[in-house]
Amino acid sequence: MNILVTGGAGFIGSNFILYWLEKHPDDTIKNIDTLTYAGNLENLKDAKGKSQYSFIRGNICDANAVDEAMEGVDAVFHFAAETHVDRSIRGPLVFLQTNAVGTQVLLESALRHGVKHFHHVSTDEVFGSLSLEGDDAFHEGYQYRPTSPYSASKAASDHLVNAYHSTYGLKTTITNCSNNYGPRQFPEKLLPLAITNVLEGKKIPVYGDGKNVRDWLYVNDHCRAIDLVFQKGRAGETYCIGGTKKEINNLELVKKVLRIMGKDEECIEFVTDRPGHDRRYAVNWTKAHTEIGYSPECTIDEYLERTVDWYRNNESWWKKIKSGEYKKYYQEQYGKAV
Repeated sequence: MNILVTGGAGFIGSNFILYWLEKHPDDTIKNIDTLTYAGNLENLKDAKGKSQYSFIRGNICDANAVDEAMEGVDAVFHFAAETHVDRSIRGPLVFLQTNAVGTQVLLESALRHGVKHFHHVSTDEVFGSLSLEGDDAFHEGYQYRPTSPYSASKAASDHLVNAYHSTYGLKTTITNCSNNYGPRQFPEKLLPLAITNVLEGKKIPVYGDGKNVRDWLYVNDHCRAIDLVFQKGRAGETYCIGGTKKEINNLELVKKVLRIMGKDEECIEFVTDRPGHDRRYAVNWTKAHTEIGYSPECTIDEYLERTVDWYRNNESWWKKIKSGEYKKYYQEQYGKAV
């Protein structure tokens, strides 16, 4: 089978490519990525040189580049997106362009090329925010109530994917996942920022009172869930993918990291909360468990230890990112900064 992965140089996309190469060694993978600030080809050094893998630098909003990449493709796994909420608040237009328009360009090209399955990776943030006092959780029938430019743009992309299934008969599936963490995550997100800051002797910034609740999904579990949806999921269906059974707030999560790293709570620095900060997310992944057999393989404590170990053992990777040095390769290779 020939597959196209969009945004494969990013955090989740690169982990998915490495997962797929291991689990499906007979398949060929094309990776299209425009290499924005979060795209890092060092994420894929273990794929470099493999005959079944190839990289295309291209923007998913560019119909010509997408058509070229889509040639001969059987299935699309669509990860490419602008994802950081803080950045979407400062500059929302690029989020709408990439996440909504880019998805439409891909869907149209998939139709033209007779793609057999289009899988779209989305977020639980499209459902909005839950009350800290309640015990309800997001599920596949939950009403969309996005609260940030990022989540609004992802909601638009979800609706487009469903529309192309209903209107044109394109076989699609969607996963709405919770907060991912693990190896190769760009260190602007909470966990890699916390871990690398501790390794550098810096404080860990925590928004507001730190009581914002999230569901945490280890990236390898997410990759496995997508594989299960692709193999067993029903066309036109959405599957919510979560990673925990017990809720945890951001402050508790950071304290877990500090305990693993042998540090005390003096490393925590509370900072001004961001505008419209959703208070609580929770994911009910019963449908994914019942229909496709998905469950997380380990506890969050085990996964956090693995994550801390990865950043400890890959200091050169994250230091290049924090310094901006990793961009030099792209300037030399492609003649311009990303």
